Amino acid sequence: MIPFNKPPYTGNEQQYVIAAMQSNNMSGDGPFSKKCQTWFEQQLDAPKTLLTPSCTAALEMAAILIDIQPGDEVIMPSYTFVSTANAFALRGAKMVFVDIRPDTMNIDETKIEAAITDKTKAIVPVHYAGVGCEMDTIMAIAERHGLFVVEDAAQGMMSSYKGRALGSIGHLGAFSFHETKNYTSGGEGGLLIINDSRFKERAEIIREKGTNRSQFFRGMVDKYSWVDIGSSFLPSELQAAYLWGQLEKADEINNARLSAWQYYLNKLAPLAQAGKIQLATLPEHCQHNAHMFYLKAADLDERSQLLDHLKKNDILAVFHYVPLHSARAGLQLGYFNGEDNYTTTESERLIRLPLWFGISQAEQQQVIDAVNEFYA
Repeated sequence: MIPFNKPPYTGNEQQYVIAAMQSNNMSGDGPFSKKCQTWFEQQLDAPKTLLTPSCTAALEMAAILIDIQPGDEVIMPSYTFVSTANAFALRGAKMVFVDIRPDTMNIDETKIEAAITDKTKAIVPVHYAGVGCEMDTIMAIAERHGLFVVEDAAQGMMSSYKGRALGSIGHLGAFSFHETKNYTSGGEGGLLIINDSRFKERAEIIREKGTNRSQFFRGMVDKYSWVDIGSSFLPSELQAAYLWGQLEKADEINNARLSAWQYYLNKLAPLAQAGKIQLATLPEHCQHNAHMFYLKAADLDERSQLLDHLKKNDILAVFHYVPLHSARAGLQLGYFNGEDNYTTTESERLIRLPLWFGISQAEQQQVIDAVNEFYA
């Protein structure tokens, strides 16, 4: 069986995790956490980054930082993971879903302005498959209307838009280190990226259960106490140690995935040229990270048949999100603004092929042969 995914592993993770286990600081914000956060701040040119237990936690922190209140509205695509919406729904916001672009599966930036009301507080672009949304347009809209932009860059580490790292463009950003992502911190994990310096101090407080503990350890206060709302958004030092083993080889992982992605593209291009399938579109000004390789079948029925065919050939391929606006919670917590021209139909066509750090060309060729066999 060829699995859909294998969590990335470089070989250095074990020694660092053991070192963290033998330290006196397993609860977080130890040496490995500091190494990781410094690495990200340099890589992203961000004023502040904070490791979190998950990308979900990072988005929840972002919702608190921009002071989401009951009745506020947040604009986002419906084609995304539930955490994108949940983070803001937990603060009482209403989701306003807008259509996606069929070429990149990202939010259609031309539909955002029509969805803005006097209740709108933020725009949350989701960089699908590590391909950047049209951030210049989105940031210009936000500036005109006085809105916050929170980048859901869960899939976007090592990707860029016009030379700028995804997650570093909006007021706040979030990465995921779930085991299905290009880099993991041991199964789960995330990062809050703070690009607006006014959020730096409060973010530390919210992350430490609403206390000024970080300031205390820096000697800025003589004792720490409860000063704000917050929660336990601090990851274990074991997570940071595992992640550090991957950050040391970040370029190696990225290059290997890009090579595997290109192999799929080259081998499946003839099917696309023959009109049998559609492949991803990459804007010239976006550098992707090979987070996923997907193809689009003709429709839902053909996709189901292709998935079944691959499974019979011992290949696990998967479809992706069911649009949030069609889900029970989505119907209760938000609404779709404008026409659903592409969100549903395009989501029903998409198939993600197996891809991970270390996948062999022989494994990829088995997948390619099965896809070709189906369309033959």
